[in-house]
Amino acid sequence: MSAKLDPSHIMQTATAFWGSKVLLTAVEFDLFSVLGDRAMTAEQLGETLKLHPRGTYDFFDALVALKLLERAGDGPQGRYKNTSETAAFLNKKSPMYIGGMPEMLNSRLFGFWNNLGTALKTGEPQNEVKLHGKSIFEELYANEAKLGEFLEAMTGFQAENFHQLAVKFDFSKYKTVSDIGGALALLSRLVGARHEHLTFHTFDLPPVARHAQKQIDAAGMTERIEVVSGDFFADELPKASVVTMGNVLHDWNLEKKKILIKKAYDALPDDGAFIAIENLIDDARRENAFGLLMSLNMLIEVGDAFDYTGADFREWCSEVGFKSFEIIPLAGPASAAVAYK
Repeated sequence: MSAKLDPSHIMQTATAFWGSKVLLTAVEFDLFSVLGDRAMTAEQLGETLKLHPRGTYDFFDALVALKLLERAGDGPQGRYKNTSETAAFLNKKSPMYIGGMPEMLNSRLFGFWNNLGTALKTGEPQNEVKLHGKSIFEELYANEAKLGEFLEAMTGFQAENFHQLAVKFDFSKYKTVSDIGGALALLSRLVGARHEHLTFHTFDLPPVARHAQKQIDAAGMTERIEVVSGDFFADELPKASVVTMGNVLHDWNLEKKKILIKKAYDALPDDGAFIAIENLIDDARRENAFGLLMSLNMLIEVGDAFDYTGADFREWCSEVGFKSFEIIPLAGPASAAVAYK
């Protein structure tokens, strides 16, 4: 029986952080933007990035083996270039750049996850709060540079989900959308580009307003998207026929989740819809590994915050009066949980 056993899956998972750190470091060096549409030898690329020669071949060839770079030829004459995916998503000159999330993973979360064991034993967050006594949101919103990095990360993280929501959800029967925790107004911009009859409120804390307005103006959507500043626990949400929250509910404990759901309900007309875009865990909690890992990430970041299943969402929304529900698959592990009033 032992001859049939294979430890490779265990070891691949145990060493997965090696490949992760190689990718995150490549993003840190902006390697994919440096390459752009060019092909370069290891010597050329290493000199451009100011790398010591000891690690260059291992580093670049590991990216080839991980299918994050392509290489034409072998040895010193081999020339490295972007894959179609890294050219599209990790070159800063590309309009589809999503590198903000890897940048934040590298600069913040990679180190914090080293304390997962402590988090599991204590239930306490393991991020900046341990150093400064401030929550992640207090820390981020008090620092302009960190806030900008965080907003860019969230924008890249959700871009494809918002695009698919614009395609898959029937917005034709609605006129207005309030996006709560709207960050750089990406949901409003993407959904609005496809559904020209809609107007939007993008709601977030006051320090975000300037960043959001800049993106809205650049998109030529100033007349259709209004930036509204406020605190979604202290203030009423802007009324609309659709209320959306992208990766918002998972930031909070159950009590605060239910407060936000009730606020969404109150902001909607009788035929309105509430949409939560999240990495919903499957109801049996067996398949969506990313959703479960994201929930552990919220333990690291917040402590009592957590991700949830579609069944959880339906239960909580039913308590405040929502009548019907559906789950719309989006990109990868993400879904839109929809509650109809």
